[in-house]
Amino acid sequence: MGTVHARSLDPLPMNGPDFGSHDDADLVEVEPQKKQEILENKDVVVQRVHFEGLGRTKDDLIAHEIGQVFKAKNLIEVMRKSHEAREKLLRLGVFRNVEVLIDTCEGEDALPNGLDVTFEVTELRRLTGSYNTMVGNNEGSMVLGLKLPNLFGRAEKMTFQFSYGTKETSYGLSFFKPQVGNFERNFSVNLYKVTGQFPWSSLRETDRGVSAEINFPIWKTSHTLKWEGVWRELGCLARTASFAIREESGHTLKSSLSHTMVIDSRNTSILPKRGALLKINQELAGYTGGDVSFLKEDFELQLNKQLAWDSVLSTSLWGGMLVPIGDKPSSIADRFYLGGPTSVRGFSMYSIGPQSEGDYLGGEAYWAGGMHLYTPLPFRPGRGGFGDLFRTHFFLNAGNLCNLNYGNCGFCSSRSDRVRNGFSISFIPTGEGPRAHLRRLAECIRWSYGAGIVLRLGNIARLELNYCIPMGVQSGDRICDGVQFGAGIRFL
Repeated sequence: MGTVHARSLDPLPMNGPDFGSHDDADLVEVEPQKKQEILENKDVVVQRVHFEGLGRTKDDLIAHEIGQVFKAKNLIEVMRKSHEAREKLLRLGVFRNVEVLIDTCEGEDALPNGLDVTFEVTELRRLTGSYNTMVGNNEGSMVLGLKLPNLFGRAEKMTFQFSYGTKETSYGLSFFKPQVGNFERNFSVNLYKVTGQFPWSSLRETDRGVSAEINFPIWKTSHTLKWEGVWRELGCLARTASFAIREESGHTLKSSLSHTMVIDSRNTSILPKRGALLKINQELAGYTGGDVSFLKEDFELQLNKQLAWDSVLSTSLWGGMLVPIGDKPSSIADRFYLGGPTSVRGFSMYSIGPQSEGDYLGGEAYWAGGMHLYTPLPFRPGRGGFGDLFRTHFFLNAGNLCNLNYGNCGFCSSRSDRVRNGFSISFIPTGEGPRAHLRRLAECIRWSYGAGIVLRLGNIARLELNYCIPMGVQSGDRICDGVQFGAGIRFL
């Protein structure tokens, strides 16, 4: 099994593993009787780790990923730690394939209980291309990409991506650099242009921006620090756009700093059976330049509990607040939106809250909660088959959204309330301020309930077909009473 491209790793007594090149490293076939004696020995020593197929990948990168293999004390540990090392090597994104071979050690310095571990790797080409489709929140897109993997030999990656979707078209160039020995700690820079259409607001938005972010773990949490500078161009999507949308049209420059913390103990992100998720995000705009200033806070909480008969009870809670800084009101591009098959079901996409002449303007404060019961199909095929991708779904959703800086909160007004010039009038006393608006988040709550079928598309996305019954409908809301279809990766 020898190869002229093999590299071998030998542990040193005090300093740990040391890389060296062994051009003539051979794995010699051993007699079955001798192998049997070694395998039955409870205590083993990993003497050498060989790599076959390495080209431009640097030694120090893979040394960190396979270091734990040398600490194995028995055959079971050697197998387990070798498998973990294989998964780490594949996660680097520099190898197309990684195979592991474990054999007895041969040579003059071979110990009676010594083992050799060989990783046979196939590196990715210097330039790769890809074509695939993606599913977002109720939209699909076609994605073309070019990638330069392992650019400098330490898992760096340069990527160009073009995406054409039903509501969004984008292209971007990104550079990704992980820290050697700690793949979760990485740095990336992105240049992008995104053009999106938002029919619920009769709005078209084009973003041209640059961002830089650092990702790092702390204990059981993962953190992201990000700076983003983006030139935003807002325009009307239709000639019938309301005056409020026309007022928002124009150019803005946003420069913001943000921090995201995530704690995720779920067994999977799509239809988890157990575990919890907590995600907290803060964004501060205006202090690093630009003409947009605000402080934005939002969070996401999800709890999952497996019950009897392979059923799962899931609860979730979302919330957020946007506080403008200075005298300038918030931009429609920064506000929160609520409603649709991925949030409060039974309502049309983002059709809850303040609106003007049928165009939804978003809100500066919101909350949404949901309770779900997922059960197996009554007549699904055997376990492990196609039927395991489907679940029946019973749900109860609720939520509300309002603004902090003006009276049009868009709720607590029945369909018989007065409508003036297309605006829903809330008649909030002028002296009450933001605290009164926040109190109204607990009043006249929109909510819905229903049942349906959920299809899991691997660990990428999920599809829902639900029968929804909306309740608590307020003046200006658009409802979807009956069957509603949803597709996405993030659901309430």
